[in-house]
Amino acid sequence: MAHVPQIRIPATYMRGGTSKGVFFRLDDLPEAARKPGEARDRLLMRVIGSPDPYQKQIDGMGGATSSTSKTVILSKSTQPGHDVDYLFGQVSIDQAFVDWSGNCGNLSAAVGPFAIASGLVDPARIPDNGVVEVRIWQANIGKTIVGQVPITDGQVQETGDFELDGVTFPAAEVSVAFKDPADGEGAIFPTGNRVDDLEVPAEVVEGGTLKATLINAGIPTIFVNAAELGYTGTELQEAINGDPAALARFETIRAHGALKMGLIQSLDEAASRQHTPKVAFVAPPSSYSASSGKEVKADEIDLLVRALSMGKLHHAMMGTAAVAIASAAAIEGTLVNLAAGGGKRNAVIFGHPSGSLRVGAEASLVDDRWVIDQAVMSRSARVLMEGYVRIPGDSF
Repeated sequence: MAHVPQIRIPATYMRGGTSKGVFFRLDDLPEAARKPGEARDRLLMRVIGSPDPYQKQIDGMGGATSSTSKTVILSKSTQPGHDVDYLFGQVSIDQAFVDWSGNCGNLSAAVGPFAIASGLVDPARIPDNGVVEVRIWQANIGKTIVGQVPITDGQVQETGDFELDGVTFPAAEVSVAFKDPADGEGAIFPTGNRVDDLEVPAEVVEGGTLKATLINAGIPTIFVNAAELGYTGTELQEAINGDPAALARFETIRAHGALKMGLIQSLDEAASRQHTPKVAFVAPPSSYSASSGKEVKADEIDLLVRALSMGKLHHAMMGTAAVAIASAAAIEGTLVNLAAGGGKRNAVIFGHPSGSLRVGAEASLVDDRWVIDQAVMSRSARVLMEGYVRIPGDSF
């Protein structure tokens, strides 16, 4: 019986923040996959183990969640003043496509360490001990990210005592700054409003209208009030993911929000755009037990946020959604800002299913247009495995 041999491709499996993904150098990919298109998408899907009707990704590197079905391609930057070009692909678990419409904020923390270790950053800039500022061009959205990567004895420092809720073990802290995170030319609010009346089917909410903040910062995100949907904002994953009707309800909200934001032209397009926009619900602070059993106290946080990614409630918080939270919190009158108590603020601590996270952003009004100079958060990153991934030679 004829068979096709496997090929092997240099790759690194990394954790960045509360996500994991397979990292590649562009030059290490087979020639057909070095440019955008079907061959690249098919290769990445096969590496991850998609599409998988069982939704387990057993025959691939994916972990059957939105946080672990991720791929990254890096190369020396073609942009002036940048070290590395960073392209992120969110691989669908059960459908045959890779979503290139947005960034992964969590894996952004791993880009700097990978770039340094892979020789994509000028060795002359790397001290024996200290911090390297890695300037990253995020190619999906055309934005700059700056990572502060610690160096010890000339190597990327990965171990440390920085703790991140949603990650079991401590590691070295990597500060990540998202410069001018709004999509387009400062179009933070695509409708021009800090709060919109979002029309949805009556089965979603009585009266068919939800208050919503629609924001393009970090990643397009739809924020709604938890109370309008009958939630408290303290829900953990099972409360949402174990309820098919709730998931369908949130997907309907997401589709209608995407349409109002101009991201799609018809509601049925939302099914093939799983990565963006995100949908999240917010509430004022309240005490709860996180998924680890850790007690999160109301007086230690500013607000509660729960967000869905790829159709499921996220176990912690997507990094790009955290940028959206920081940006919205910094602008008075948004639902996020109001849930945090209103007023002017440049940082918030929000509660999520795994614990809490502090994020900061500076907002200013320029010519009647809101501008976010940068949003900043701390993450950690670590190499989990390096070597080669193998896939059948006829996979792409």
